[in-house]
Amino acid sequence: MSEGALSQEAMLASLRDIRLPEAAAGGWPSDVAVAVGLASAAALIVALAARLISQQRLKPSTPTPREELDRALGLPEADRRIALLQFLRDRAPERYRALTRDLYSPDGAPDTRALEAEAAAHV
Repeated sequence: MSEGALSQEAMLASLRDIRLPEAAAGGWPSDVAVAVGLASAAALIVALAARLISQQRLKPSTPTPREELDRALGLPEADRRIALLQFLRDRAPERYRALTRDLYSPDGAPDTRALEAEAAAHV
């Protein structure tokens, strides 16, 4: 321990003697590596920003009732029945309720041809 407090002049004089090293640790290869890393990060940020700006925002088009019905008719039998019921649920809820009232009873599934006719009537 020192016997007395340092004077302000002595403290400032000691600070002037502090010198940082002339070269960074690792020398010039580390400087090059840092420069390449920073340039790569900047290029990546610019590329991502350009991609976000240049992308077109397309809204998905909603299919017309005719397109929905045509897509449903192209499905296999079991899937077609479900798709037609969903079509009627969205387009004609009262007919959907009438057709599905006995859905879970034995032999209560509506006939696919009847569903197709109902769906075609609501296009």
